[in-house]
Amino acid sequence: MAKIKKGDLVVVISGRDKGQQGRVLEVLTESQRVVVEGVQRVQKHVKAGQTARGTRTGGIETVEAPIHISNVMLVDPETKKGTRVGYRTEQVERDGRVRTVRVRVAKRSGKDV
Repeated sequence: MAKIKKGDLVVVISGRDKGQQGRVLEVLTESQRVVVEGVQRVQKHVKAGQTARGTRTGGIETVEAPIHISNVMLVDPETKKGTRVGYRTEQVERDGRVRTVRVRVAKRSGKDV
């Protein structure tokens, strides 16, 4: 199970974009990669075409490419620096039942993520 989820704020810890922060747009679990907003931007050549109205599409677009999940680290909500992720189990009562819930915790500050 990945410790990073869609919408998390992460910092890149290695590679050409080291030190940049961004939100996770997508998590690709099969290939263990994440797509981060504004990070690992590459130019993609798109074949020319037409829309229903007749306007031209295609050309060179700049898009975010996936990077390996080990090259990003979750940002601590308190210190705004990279942190490891741990889990804490809690007993929560819902609909009259007691359930065990796993909560993500930042190792640096101990705060919930």
